[in-house]
Amino acid sequence: MKKTVLFALLLAGYSGAAIAQSDSTQPKKKGIFGQILDKVGDVASGGSSSNDEIANGLKEALRIGISKGSDQASAVDGYYKNTLIKILMPPEAQKVESALRKLGMGKQVDQFIMSLNRSAEDAAKKAKPIFLNALTSMTIQDAVGILRGQDNAATQYLKRTTSDQLMAAFTPVIDSTLKKNNATRYYGDLVRTYNKLPIATTKVNPDLTNYAATKAVDGIFTLVAQEEKQIRENPAARVNDLLKKVFGQQ
Repeated sequence: MKKTVLFALLLAGYSGAAIAQSDSTQPKKKGIFGQILDKVGDVASGGSSSNDEIANGLKEALRIGISKGSDQASAVDGYYKNTLIKILMPPEAQKVESALRKLGMGKQVDQFIMSLNRSAEDAAKKAKPIFLNALTSMTIQDAVGILRGQDNAATQYLKRTTSDQLMAAFTPVIDSTLKKNNATRYYGDLVRTYNKLPIATTKVNPDLTNYAATKAVDGIFTLVAQEEKQIRENPAARVNDLLKKVFGQQ
């Protein structure tokens, strides 16, 4: 096991050194992920930080980013006023929205869309503990893969390990909140009104829950990806005592 970990660390260290040499003509300010990768190389050559400190440094950086993304999503207007993740009418119901607005029912449509986003904001409160639990299961191999991976490698790791849990946790909350905020009633009324119109050649299904839960999960991953980008690009971001120790910052 020790040989496997050391090999992974050596491989990561050599890869980081090769990348640094190939880009030496255009030096870039390293983000937190780049600094951790340097530390992986340091450990392989007898540096001071331990393997656990490096893995914990990455987890801590991700923990803070995840917490911020989750808190942002679960705040009032976290979805509704964020154009990146705002939940709109289901694609198959967009013709419903257009027709009803023309009939003077724009206020009812707007009420429904707000209620839809409120349900996502309520469900997003369930995300943080699920994400944090995924971090506790992260191995040193997972950490090295994230450090050496693409700009959204940590987000993709979380998608692989938490998507099913998030859907399972979000669905009942969204179903309950849609009913509490009258979104289910608004949507049912809108769809039934539309389905009675002569132009409604294809009837629209008024079932909302799965659509809203899927969009809510997609939205929270969008915010987590934003936070990961910050962690990678900004050396000053997400700094606390553990990160200062791992990165040797004063």
